[in-house]
Parts: sequence; structure tokens; C-alpha cells
Amino acid sequence: MKNRLRRLRVNETMRRLVRENTVQVQDLIYPIFVREGKNIKNPVESMPGICQYSPDRLPEELERVKDSGIPGVLLFGIPARKDEQGSGAYDERGVVQEAVRLIKSKYPGLLVIADVCLCEYTSHGHCGLVDADSGRVLNDETLPLLSRMAVSLAQAGADVIAPSDMMDGRVGAIRKALDEAGFQERAILAYSAKFASAYYSPFRDAAHSAPGFGDRKTYQMDPANGREAMREIEEDIREGADMIMVKPALSYLDVVKEASLRFEQPLAVYNVSGEYSMVKAAAAAGFIDEKRIVMENMTAMKRAGAKIILSYHALDVAGWLGQEEF
Repeated sequence: MKNRLRRLRVNETMRRLVRENTVQVQDLIYPIFVREGKNIKNPVESMPGICQYSPDRLPEELERVKDSGIPGVLLFGIPARKDEQGSGAYDERGVVQEAVRLIKSKYPGLLVIADVCLCEYTSHGHCGLVDADSGRVLNDETLPLLSRMAVSLAQAGADVIAPSDMMDGRVGAIRKALDEAGFQERAILAYSAKFASAYYSPFRDAAHSAPGFGDRKTYQMDPANGREAMREIEEDIREGADMIMVKPALSYLDVVKEASLRFEQPLAVYNVSGEYSMVKAAAAAGFIDEKRIVMENMTAMKRAGAKIILSYHALDVAGWLGQEEF
């Protein structure tokens, strides 16, 4: 019986034959930051290789996405002006709405996922309306605005609506609004288990969305809680979510695995900005082999049960796939 397990590892052909999980380009979604204005391509200092693009410069990045075979993008908006109601989020002439129309005009085969949240658009940086006296983020009062944002993005042509705000009941409110507006076929990808994580810091730099006071722990999930995540996911599915997401990815693979075993809906993970930036920093210092680390991380997400991987590494991963053994 000696070496009975190692017989299946003797060479790459054998390893590929018995490999349990593989990462494919069809699994990937690439997040893009769209900034209001003209002729803008601003590098994000904390996320090497990632830029903010004005809509007119978007084709530079979209051509790379199309050529890579990645099936879709996730859009985040950076408006020129913010207010307490986040009105730019649901403006039919808003920056993401403009970007969606451009993509659907020039790249009709590309799947467009539109993030739905107020944090990039509010002057206070929170994901919902805020009570002026107490500073409390208002749950029910925020739902109509999220619904308006979802409908405006669907009208612009977004294929998938992705609420990330973590207000209770927002999936049901958005589903009802989409249906009443005639968008019954538009899918919802819910950020169902979104944790109050320290891994989001580079994103907040990129999207200019850091809260002006306090934190988001009253509406995003406590990182210590796994069973609660299952309840959040179950509730989103009951309200009409077509796909579910766990965010972040790497520190929450136990949650991903549990969700994959419990629920039949397609499961996404978000390989977030902090996870990306740490890999980039370690690679730049010469501490790690970037390709091997990234592909190992991607494989871990698939092994945990993710069907869809949203990642800033997506373009690199698409280029590396098939080049060599990982």
C-alpha cells in the first residue's frame, strides 16, 4: 500500500486528470471604478494596477476585459457631488447609469453588474440615510432610495442588480420595485453575508466612500458570526435573491463552504481590495510568487464552493490560466 496516494501526483497529466476543482475564466467578474468627469484615468495608490476611469476612458479597460474572455464587470460610481440623500445614486444621468449605457452600446455581450449602495454618493459616507440628531443609520427610510437606484440602473441596461448596503429587507424592496417597473427578468446578486471587515480600506480609498463618522458595524455583519450569516443568506433568498455573495473571501471561506452546502443558489465571493493589496505589496517586496499565490487563493475559493469570483486580480488570472501548472 506504500505510495498509494502519491501515485495520483506523479506528473502534471495525472494531477490534471484527478483535480477536484479548477478555476476558469468564466468564473470571474472584474470590478471597475467609474468616476464622473472627462478624460480621467487615475491610478489608485493603495491598489497597484487599478484605476478610476471616467466613462469616456472606460473602453481602454473594457477592451482588455473583452479580449480576456471575462464574462462581466461590476461597476462602482464616484460622483462629482455628494449630498445627505445620496441623490447621485438614483439620478438617471448618474455616472454609473452613463457607464452602463456606454457598455451596452459598445459591448452588448458583456454582463453588467451594478452595485447598489448609497455610501459612494452620501456626504456622510454611510450606506443609508442618517438621522441628524442621533447619527443612527435609518433602515426602512433607506429602502425606497435603494429601490430607485436599482430601477434607474435597470433602465440604463444593467443585467444584474447587486445590493451591498446590508439594510434589512432591501432585497425584497428592490425585487418589488424592479417587478413593478417591468424588469422582472433582471437578476439580483445580493451581498448577503457582508462582514464589517478591515479588508475594505483600499476600496474606500478608491471609491471615496469612507464613513465621515462612526463605522458600519450596526449594519454590516460581525466577523465573529457564522450562523448569523446563514440567516442573512436565507432571508435574502426568501426575499427574491437569485444569487448570493459572501464578502470578503479569504478570511470567510468557512462561511462560503457552509453556504455552498446549505443553499442551491449560485454562490459568489468577493476577493476584496485589502486581500488584493496585501498580495500586491508582498509581491512587490519580493516575498511571494504573485501568480502562484493568486491562483492558490482562487482555487481555495472554488474549493470552498464559490461559483463566481469577483476579483481585482481577474485580468491577471485570465491571462495566467493555462500558461503553466499552479
